[in-house]
Amino acid sequence: MAESYSKKWIWATYVSQILTGAIHSLSFFKNPEPANETEKQMYDLMMNYKRDLGAGFSPTTMDLFTALSACMTMLCLLSGLSLWWLSRHNTGKKEMRGIMAINTVIFGVGFAIMLMLTFLPPIVCFGVIFFAAAGGYISLSARPDA
Repeated sequence: MAESYSKKWIWATYVSQILTGAIHSLSFFKNPEPANETEKQMYDLMMNYKRDLGAGFSPTTMDLFTALSACMTMLCLLSGLSLWWLSRHNTGKKEMRGIMAINTVIFGVGFAIMLMLTFLPPIVCFGVIFFAAAGGYISLSARPDA
């Protein structure tokens, strides 16, 4: 019975990770539209002002923002697809518990950061991933060794 609960938590974790990556990737297909003069000025600076960061590197703020955003999408897809693959290939309990512990820590820290610095959709997405990963780790820890 406990194994059934573990599989459900693992499934919830990788599905929420893949969905978060897919949902977040939609932001790459739409450009934000400034709503007023202040936003227009800020948007212009983000898109066009280049800081010299040395070594010939002079990105715009939007370049940096896009790179970080892509990394979040790739993190979610990497972790979700890796967990999906591991769950399909008879990974041992000890190994899966370790993977779920890593997911719990990484997405727990990400959830805390999202709570402090972002807005509702990423907070909810990372919260779901964190609690699903924690549930999977706890259910795998509670199972008697096979």
